[in-house]
Amino acid sequence: MASEYFKPGTIYCGDCLDVLRQFPENSVDLIYADPPFFTNKYYEMIWKDGSENRFFDDRWKGGKGGVEHFITVMEPRLRECHRILKSTGSMYLHCDYHANAHLRLCMDNIFGEENFKNEIIWRIGWVSGFKTQKKGWIRNHDTIYYYVKSNEFTFNKEYLPYLDGYVRRDGKVPTGKGVPLEDTWNCSEADKLDSIMIKSFSKEKLGYPTQKPEALLERIIKASSNPTDIVLDPFCGCGTAIAVAHNFGRRWIGVDISPTACNLMEKRMIRVGAQPYLMGMPMTEDELRKLVQKKPEGPFEFQNWVIRRLFGRVSTRKTSDMGIDGHTFEGYPVQVKGFDDVGRNPVDNFETALRRVGAKRGVFVAFSFGKGAYIEVARAKLHDGLNIELLEVSNLIKNQRVISFRE
Repeated sequence: MASEYFKPGTIYCGDCLDVLRQFPENSVDLIYADPPFFTNKYYEMIWKDGSENRFFDDRWKGGKGGVEHFITVMEPRLRECHRILKSTGSMYLHCDYHANAHLRLCMDNIFGEENFKNEIIWRIGWVSGFKTQKKGWIRNHDTIYYYVKSNEFTFNKEYLPYLDGYVRRDGKVPTGKGVPLEDTWNCSEADKLDSIMIKSFSKEKLGYPTQKPEALLERIIKASSNPTDIVLDPFCGCGTAIAVAHNFGRRWIGVDISPTACNLMEKRMIRVGAQPYLMGMPMTEDELRKLVQKKPEGPFEFQNWVIRRLFGRVSTRKTSDMGIDGHTFEGYPVQVKGFDDVGRNPVDNFETALRRVGAKRGVFVAFSFGKGAYIEVARAKLHDGLNIELLEVSNLIKNQRVISFRE
């Protein structure tokens, strides 16, 4: 079962704990993990192409005092990473000051202190704006913990090019490969590795608030893997790690709990020439009902699923969307409700939203509708000239996606 489930070139939609438990031992060469940072923030974004909303919750029980809960969630997932890592493999854990001390102890316990290799300091980039007003030292770096599983680990030493005019202490021009990389990154003119988040016009940006630059993943992947090796990202987000792995001839596996993120990864991998296989996406009505129940992201993930099935675009307003969740491919406003027996009042509210934007037609999607909803739709058409199509999720699942307004 495990060997059949384990397939490089696959994007798995699900909790990485559940996914990794089905992988065989000693099967992955390199793991890059960029989990939630315990920031106690709630992120909202719209993908660059406007097709989907993404709501990312990094809040944990107990607020600032909830780091113990965060670690209890992370520990079994990190332990699974260790189990599936080959004896020659390496793992990089990306974190910051919010929980790096706790994660270091956790990783030492799992991998063994003797297998800790480096604490890499990645300077995010230049400092400007409100950060410069801080009283005290300005925080401007992330931490990346580097662990191996044995002394027989893969490592390809990397070098920075010599700067123009560089000479050795004896005054001679160097003839070597360059300056060996240290464990402090982006800290010199020769080592430019800024975060794309501080660049207003980076072409890499996909709308993900914690997206990392491809150059960062290129450095890690080239150093700790070889062509055809398997690279895993268990918190894959927008897929930077697997995209870079593919570009450098590595096999790859991406895992994320968000269907929206998995859809984005699929598109990204196709753009770089891969043929990704998507596994674990909600497909049945029962799976979609379970998706809606996952708070707080579930309702928005369900909304994205609906908009995709209508080949539409989500509302440009992330919250307080004024009753319109998106638009169909044809431009008709869409309202989505993730429950059954939708009655008259929600339809009446949607009518108000249509009038507000001057629309005469709209689509209302839910699991089912009550008699009051159908009566109100008929009344609105007859008396107000509003044409609202009530569309049940079961029909979307059957690929009955074409909206056919009855005249």
